Amino acid sequence: MSKKSQKIVPHLWFDKEAKEAAEFYISLFPNSKITNEITLHDTPSGDAGIVAFELWGQEFMSISAGPYFKFNPS
Repeated sequence: MSKKSQKIVPHLWFDKEAKEAAEFYISLFPNSKITNEITLHDTPSGDAGIVAFELWGQEFMSISAGPYFKFNPS
C-alpha cells in the first residue's frame, strides 16, 4: 500500500498540555501513535515542547508554547 503525501499538517497550540493532549487523542483512535517529541529552548514563552503524532495515518502536531499568544478562532 502506498502512503499518500499529506499536504497540510494541523498544529494544535496549548499552554502546557501538548503531550497530554496527544496521548489523549491517540487513546481514542486505533492505529494511532506519537511519532516524535522535541523541545525548543529559549523561545519568547520559554521552553516549548512539540509533539508529532498520527491519528489513523493523519499527521498532527501539538505545541506547548505557553500563553504568549492568546487563543483565537484561527
